[in-house]
Amino acid sequence: MSAAADGAPRDWTIDALATLRREAARSADTHLLRLAFPGFPGIDFYFKDEAAHPTGSLKHRLARSLYLYALCNGRLRPGQRVVDASSGSTAISEAWFARLLGLEFTAVMPTCTAPRKIADVQALGGHCDLVDDASQVYERAAWHAADGACHLDQFGLAERATDWRGNNNIAESIIGQLADEPHPHPAWIVCGAGTGGTSATIGRYLRYRGLHTRLCVAEPTGAAFARGWRSRDRDAVASQATVIEGIGRPRVEPGFLFDIVDEVVEVPDTASIAAMRLLEQHLGRRYGGSSGTNLVACLQLAARMRERGETGSIVSLLCDPGERYDRTLYDPQWLARNGLDPALAEVALRGVIASGDWRQMS
Repeated sequence: MSAAADGAPRDWTIDALATLRREAARSADTHLLRLAFPGFPGIDFYFKDEAAHPTGSLKHRLARSLYLYALCNGRLRPGQRVVDASSGSTAISEAWFARLLGLEFTAVMPTCTAPRKIADVQALGGHCDLVDDASQVYERAAWHAADGACHLDQFGLAERATDWRGNNNIAESIIGQLADEPHPHPAWIVCGAGTGGTSATIGRYLRYRGLHTRLCVAEPTGAAFARGWRSRDRDAVASQATVIEGIGRPRVEPGFLFDIVDEVVEVPDTASIAAMRLLEQHLGRRYGGSSGTNLVACLQLAARMRERGETGSIVSLLCDPGERYDRTLYDPQWLARNGLDPALAEVALRGVIASGDWRQMS
């Protein structure tokens, strides 16, 4: 192809990259919210409010990185359709960026995805291709790619698309925001594992900076990352399903990096749901189930620190807004239909917060 023939696509790519840079410059960093619990004197809890992004979740960062990766690798052309497999939040962010760039977007999602998430993708001009079997989202996205769409491939590319050395990634942001706090280098950072991109970015950055901060992945009980991490088995699969969307993958995704994770804490779904309710009471707004999973893991780690007489800080993420789950996790009738009663777990978690004693959960 001649240089002249290549000019129009290259000009479009340059313009698209400039659009993404301007969007990043307009986006303020997210708040780091501090909580102190009576049962844990000397241990500070911080929660980075990723729900404050323009698209309402942690996945805003990932979506921008995936588009940048596709553009800089020559995979995304002007007017090309875009596709990705998602359980919801990433799809919302990708649809938002597709609209920003004037591109058509299709999200391949399980039929069981929270209805609010499906509606949000559609409201942004995206199309939802729903599949009954959640394990088929990968093949369906590949089918769209074979038909000419650019597959953003969050599950395959998340850990490499994000600049883990800096560029205001989430880890750099957290450490920067803690600089003037009593414990500027946290004992633990806790996150879930959906694509593995966030845990990979945080784990790599902590080592890059030479910090002793440890990384914990909070997982729904029986999910693939936990099972694979303990045995270092990349063929591990989940032993049970979860209702906590965005994490708890049924298989070990390509972006799951085991060796940079120091601990995995498994959390029953009922405890995650109970903890998201407690977050609302402490912070004054609703967050999703994965944020509850993170809180439970934070409390368990803090209880271990308390037993050893340690002080310090623990940082985790508030991943997405609770409004997306009004018809699922926050709906008593939906919980009853799915055999989920978080009442006992909520009482137990209140006891842990008050006493610092993890035995309250037994």
